[in-house]
Parts: sequence; structure tokens; C-alpha cells
Amino acid sequence: MTETPLSITEATAQMTAPGQMFETEVASINGVDVRVWKHAPANLRQILDLSLVHAARDFLVYEDQRITFEQHYRIAATLAEGLLKLGVTKGDRVAIASRNLPQWICAFWGAMVTGAVVVPLNAWWTSEELAYGLTDSGSTVLFVDEERLERLFKQLDHLPDLKTIIVISDEPKRPAHVDKKHSRIQLLGYEQFLGKVDPSAALPDVEIVPEDDATMFYTSGTTGKPKGAVGTHRNAVTNLMSLFFIGQRATLRFGTGNLDEHGASIPNASLLNVPLFHATGCLATMITNTASGGKLVMMHHFDAGKALALIEAERLTNIGGVPTIAMQILDHPDFKKFDTSSVRSVSYGGAPAPPELVRRIQAAFPVGQPGNGYGLTETSAAVCMNIGPDYVARPTSCGIAVPVCDVAIVPEDYEGLEPGDDLAKGPDVVGELWIKGPNVVRGYWHKPEATAKSFTNGWLHTGDVARIDEDGFIYIVDRAKDMIIRGGENVYSVIVEAAIFEHPDVADCAVVGVAHPTLGEEVAAVIVLRPGRVVDADEIMRHVGQRLAQFEVPTRIFFRTLALPRNPQGKVLKRELRDSLQEQMLKS
Repeated sequence: MTETPLSITEATAQMTAPGQMFETEVASINGVDVRVWKHAPANLRQILDLSLVHAARDFLVYEDQRITFEQHYRIAATLAEGLLKLGVTKGDRVAIASRNLPQWICAFWGAMVTGAVVVPLNAWWTSEELAYGLTDSGSTVLFVDEERLERLFKQLDHLPDLKTIIVISDEPKRPAHVDKKHSRIQLLGYEQFLGKVDPSAALPDVEIVPEDDATMFYTSGTTGKPKGAVGTHRNAVTNLMSLFFIGQRATLRFGTGNLDEHGASIPNASLLNVPLFHATGCLATMITNTASGGKLVMMHHFDAGKALALIEAERLTNIGGVPTIAMQILDHPDFKKFDTSSVRSVSYGGAPAPPELVRRIQAAFPVGQPGNGYGLTETSAAVCMNIGPDYVARPTSCGIAVPVCDVAIVPEDYEGLEPGDDLAKGPDVVGELWIKGPNVVRGYWHKPEATAKSFTNGWLHTGDVARIDEDGFIYIVDRAKDMIIRGGENVYSVIVEAAIFEHPDVADCAVVGVAHPTLGEEVAAVIVLRPGRVVDADEIMRHVGQRLAQFEVPTRIFFRTLALPRNPQGKVLKRELRDSLQEQMLKS
């Protein structure tokens, strides 16, 4: 007779009971009482120290480079010493603008243990956007790869706080090119700055407490420039503990996880195809593997065929990122030629996945567990995750909130500071999702009005429209922030609209997301031209491409002669517009 698995409620109660690893307690954070993981490490420095338990294991793999956990630790310690000599002190901002490379990760940890705030900048940003992030954050040091430096160089005269640039080579086998000079800013090659790594190099003695700032990830919104979401050490460590909890709860309930046929643990080995400048890539993937001894395998750019070869050669256990990555791997014509039996987890976030993908993952990876999660930059990545049989049963849900998070559904026009007991509840109630917990960032850098609007009494107003069923499973219904998720990249409609409005022939426009079979969504623009003007779609795309990153450029352009639909307050009715476009696309 097959034993009935524990319910998710039973497993959660068992794992969070007094004395257990995932016991919770109440702590006051900035005057707000929240539940926290009682046995969580105090800061990220402790996570780096813990990584030495796995000293001899491979940690970072990129082309011909292989760096063990001990080598990484000593490199990070050496970089930290170099940053201190540059004058970096606790609270200073150190930025990173690079594609996924081993040096990105070493720079992150080297800066982190000095007490600095690490500012990961979007590597696909334009020159102007990169300059804005550096100026807004007040970063004094920048780690940058050659491609980004070439893009940024013309902006250096306009970056008053930046003192040192450390350049990472685009090619692993040669030093970085630092031929260009600047009158005020010092440019150094990464290898030159690192110098000789002492095999006994130790981390600097810097006191770091849980509420100290640790990261600043940039996220946009419905108005204005991108905002720096300031995350603390507690925020990052909470995410780590939450992901460990989710994984161990699944193992307790379903016997899943990285276990061989004898029940022995198999070390994680992950394909890192989510950008490290995203909270998911940095907090959920990189930090988690640093703590758990997992190997991170990087690619210069994603290629499904090369990914399959790496799965086989590196015995990868975890793949995913966004649904489109999983689809491309499954659709590759040579899929069956490779040994993919090592894969234990195919999980993703950032975009809803079609239920058919869940079935395909189960068929292609017999021991692999599909999963989908939900989180935001402002929640330091994970809020919930739906994996294994739960995901198969509810493929449109992103799971149940972790035990340290409170969630609530409030009316989209709600003006209260926190959810009241009188709010409607139930599986059919739809409204804005609010979240409270120790993973919620403390606010936006130097933007008090935006902070006050999005954070009240410890609650984050996500802007996402959701419902919660009778068992606590969350379903994201829509995004109130006008945000589009294109292949895992966040595209904010207002920013694209602002670029389109700069075209002299445009009278009105609205940008929405429409369904795409592999990217999740694509960017669509609906444009009303000025009387008598004639412009084609290619012209609009070129115009936007000169101002924004490529992933923000609309791929669908619709011209209309009628005015855009608006409510009495003059706001464009984007849901109505999007539904109309979807219907129009189905007919065409």
C-alpha cells in the first residue's frame, strides 16, 4: 500500500516546529514586527565562510576556466583587500556591469565582505542607462567587461562619483584591454587589480549586521527612471533560507531532490542562464549555490545545443531560468542524442508557463521535477514556488507563500496602510497582491515618494493582480504595473512609451504585452499618428532602438486612426486594448 504523502500544511508545521532548522520567530525590523527564520545566518559574509566546507569542489565553470570553492574564496578575499586599499568603506557602492562571467561572481563577494553595497547593473542597458545607474547609485568603483566599457566610455566625464574602473576581459585567455585612459578615473585590468592570490588570503574584519545594506538592484515602475531597490543582508539570507525550505519540504513530501537511487545526496550543478544582474540570478541561484556547494556552469550566450552538451559533460542537475529556455532545450532536434539523465529540476520564474510545458518536462526528464516560482526585485527573489506534484496539479499557480511571508489580496484602489480584517477574502476574490516579510527590501534609493507609495507598514504593494485559492496557492492574474515580462526581462511600458513619444510624428501611444509561444510575452505598441503623417513599423523600432535596450524595443507595432480607449480619468484601458490585440492577432 502506497503511503499518502504529507500535505503541504502538515509538512510546513513539522519543519517549522520549535527546535527545527526552519523554526520561525518574530523580530522588529524598522519598527515593524515580522516573522523571520530563527536560525538564519546573520549576513552574507557567513555564507562565503560556509562555502569553504566545499573547498575542493568545482564552483565556477566557464569555457576552459574551472574555479574551486577554495580558489573562489581566496580570490574574493584578495579582491576585498584591493578594494579596501582603494578606499572603499562600509556602505560605499560598488557596481558591476558585465555579462555572466566568473569574475562577476568573484567581484560580488569581494565587494560584499568589505561591507560595500553591490550594485548589479543591467548588462543590456544602453550607454545612457548605465550612466544613470552609476550616477544615481553614487558608485565609486565599477567592475565592467570590455563590451560594456566600450558602450560607457563616452559617458565617463558625466560620472562625478566614479573613481576606479576595473576591466574584465571578454576573452578568458588574455588580459583586459585598458589602452584607453581618462583624466580623472583610474582604469585597471581585472588581472592587474587582483594580482597574486595568496592561498591563505582571509576576509577583512568588517562588522556586518542583518539590517546593513547589501545590494541595490535597479527596477523600473510606471513612472520615471529606474529605481534602486536597496536590499539588506537579512533580505538576501531570508531568500536563501526560503529556497532551502522549499526544496527540503518537497523532499519530505515527495522524496524528490538531488538524491541518487540509494538515497545519497548528489551535489547541485546548475546551468546559469539567468543574468546575474537579476535578483533571480544573483540571490536565488548564485548565493544559493555558494552556500550549498553547487557548481555553476556559465555560457557566453544561450544556445540550446551547447546547453545539452554541457548537461551531459557537467552532469547538470538544475536547468531552467525562464520557460523559453526549457522550451528551446526540449525542442532542439538533437535532444535525444544527449544524456540528460542527471537533470533533477527544471524550474523557472519570471513568466507564466503553458501547462503543456509541464507535461513535456515530465516526459523528457523522468526524474526531473518541474517548478515555477514568483518573486520580485523588491522581495529579494522568492516569495513562493510550486514544484513537483503540486505544480502538475495546479500548473497555473506559483505556489504557497513561504512561512515568513504574509500575503493579502486588496482592492486595486485600496488606500489603507495595511490589509484590514474587513477586506473580502476567498478563492474568487481578485485584487492587488501585497506581501510582508523579512525578504522585502527597505525601499528605493533616494526616492522617498516612490518608497512611501509602494511600502506601507512593512507591506509591499506589488502591483500584480492575483487571487489565492482555499489552500493558499497564489495565482497571478495580471500586472497592474504595466510591466511586460519578455523572455525573463522586465520591460516597463511607461519607459517604452516615453521613447515612442519622442518621435515627432506620434500623437498618442500605448505599450502592452501580448502572448508569445516561447518568450512568454512580446512588446506591442499601439500608435496614433499625427494627422497627415506616415510612418512604418521599422521606423518606430529603429527610433526606440536608438534610445533603449534591444529587449525593450516593440516587436509588434499596430497603427490606429481611432483614439485609444480611456477611462473617465484619461487612463488608457490597457486590458481592453490587449484583449483586442490578442483577438486581432488570432484572426490574422
